[in-house]
Amino acid sequence: MDTLFDLTGKVIVITGGGGVLGSAVAEDLARAGAKVALLGRREEPLVRVASRIAAEGGAALPLSCNVLERENLQKTRDRITAQWGPADILINGAGGNNKAATTSAELPVFDIPLEAIRQVMDLNLIGTILPTQIFARDMASRGSGVILNVSSMNAFRPLTKVPAYSAAKAAVSNFTQWLAVHVCQTCSPRIRVNAIAPGFFLTEQNRFLLTEEKTGDLTPRGRSIIDHTPMARFGAPEDLLGTVRWLISDAAQFVTGIVVPVDGGFSAYGGV
Repeated sequence: MDTLFDLTGKVIVITGGGGVLGSAVAEDLARAGAKVALLGRREEPLVRVASRIAAEGGAALPLSCNVLERENLQKTRDRITAQWGPADILINGAGGNNKAATTSAELPVFDIPLEAIRQVMDLNLIGTILPTQIFARDMASRGSGVILNVSSMNAFRPLTKVPAYSAAKAAVSNFTQWLAVHVCQTCSPRIRVNAIAPGFFLTEQNRFLLTEEKTGDLTPRGRSIIDHTPMARFGAPEDLLGTVRWLISDAAQFVTGIVVPVDGGFSAYGGV
């Protein structure tokens, strides 16, 4: 079993590597012996994560990169390849919502700005497809590799208030399944593509929806989520780590094209 889960020396690219969830995953994989390239638009959080990894003796490379710019991604891939070799594993963790694309009493769906909808769709869907095009080309050439996308509970059950985010994550799940079949049939059956679908984790993108800014108390929406989550809590970043390690390791070598909920039972609960 230790051999099946072994990630020693693997080159892992993580987009969104400076975020709450991406950084937790990056630090865990570095502890497992992987070489972790952290990609994100803002360099400062990437450097902080890389410093924590280095302090524990791990290997991390912080790289400021826009996942919506092909040329930027290509240059980033070249830097990683020059230092460590081509990516063995790609984790598409970049994503998030936009408050301007969130409905409210003051902002009905009819008035959501189109640019806000496009921003959410682009960040989540194009921000998954474009890095895959850049980094999976090397996987196709070698005939092996792993891609792990980050979908959401919104892909299973569209949630109120976030129409663009729900649609975008549903598209990520669909793309995951499509790509899994495509690469097996046209590139190599040793390239696997899966996704995780986190339930409700407190991040900077959703904090304003789930907790009161001034008091930190749950909003009515936050309370409703807890009431409909059998485990009766929000997820913590470490709750993702075991599922991620399983899906990107040889322990899941016959698993491709699936989307795994990590949600405390939210998707199983019917409300009664």
